[in-house]
Amino acid sequence: MKKLSHVAMINFICILLAIAAYFDYEIWQMDVKTTFLNGHLQDEIYIDQPKGLIYKHEEKKVSKVQRLIYGLKQASMNEPCVYKKNSESAVIFLVLYVDDILMFGNDIGMLTSMKLWLSKTFLMKDLGISLYILGIKIYRDRSRKLIGLSQSLHVDKVLGRFQMEYSKKGFLPVRHGIHLSKSMSPKTPEAVI
Repeated sequence: MKKLSHVAMINFICILLAIAAYFDYEIWQMDVKTTFLNGHLQDEIYIDQPKGLIYKHEEKKVSKVQRLIYGLKQASMNEPCVYKKNSESAVIFLVLYVDDILMFGNDIGMLTSMKLWLSKTFLMKDLGISLYILGIKIYRDRSRKLIGLSQSLHVDKVLGRFQMEYSKKGFLPVRHGIHLSKSMSPKTPEAVI
């Protein structure tokens, strides 16, 4: 078991996606339904009272959180784990990140067996072929061994949050056909514009 940071996890998933594209691996996804139901907090956490549940003359009181809540920073101490199982020429990778499981592999029987074991052991939702990874849409063209990623939904969400979803689209201030190289990158943090 290897624990990775969020950025390292995304990088690792990109590597697995490249491997999956090249070797034509299956990419399946499952969701753990009860990840946060049984977790206890180690820190003392207080939140504002939920709207609609505030008692008269107790408006300034707060509530103490005793169990993990989805989305709570302390609840998702990102502990992503990557597991590998192989037998002769069959190989599968299982990537666990909070409550999402990605399964990459070249043996449908072994993947199915792993999926059945997980479903018997934990309350799981089978999402089938993975279409999204950590909110990033996956586009796949198996005949050309290509996988593309898109964060357009995230961009739309950010634009909506700042009431900019209907703003005029424009071009990036970069000349068409320009080729960038590592030597053009800033060498120090101060050199970054």
